[in-house]
Amino acid sequence: MPRYRRKYGEGGTFAFTVCLADRKQTTLTDHLDALRSAFRLTFQRYPVQIDAMCVLPDHLHTVWMLPDGDTNYPLRWQLIKKRFNKALGHNPWQPRYWEHTIRDHKDHANHINYVHQNPVKHGLVPTMDDWPYSSWHRWKEAYGQSWAPSTTAMRE
Repeated sequence: MPRYRRKYGEGGTFAFTVCLADRKQTTLTDHLDALRSAFRLTFQRYPVQIDAMCVLPDHLHTVWMLPDGDTNYPLRWQLIKKRFNKALGHNPWQPRYWEHTIRDHKDHANHINYVHQNPVKHGLVPTMDDWPYSSWHRWKEAYGQSWAPSTTAMRE
């Protein structure tokens, strides 16, 4: 079995992509309440700051900032997947996920833009405003169309 290298530092900001095993399914948007519940229950015990998130039918993207001294994002994903699986009665996920350590302010902004643009990229909607399952609406309200995240909201 391959051994994957993961960054385990003191806190940190990370971008994630998590996919369904069958990319033709629409399980995530079909069962959005169960997915939200899995996230909420996990984050009650193991909090993170969600900087951006977008749920598509077959995968999701998110950018998280972990608390100082906390390195355990794998546990969070394990719990989210387990809780969602329990609600569905089966496991729809790919066994692995993609993660990227955010390096700096520009990298952070690029990943947040990528997360929010993803439904447009996949041809699901013509504009970010048209996709309801995205933190874009929160960003737009807070920062307007040309947002610029604060460097103080991210560890460099």
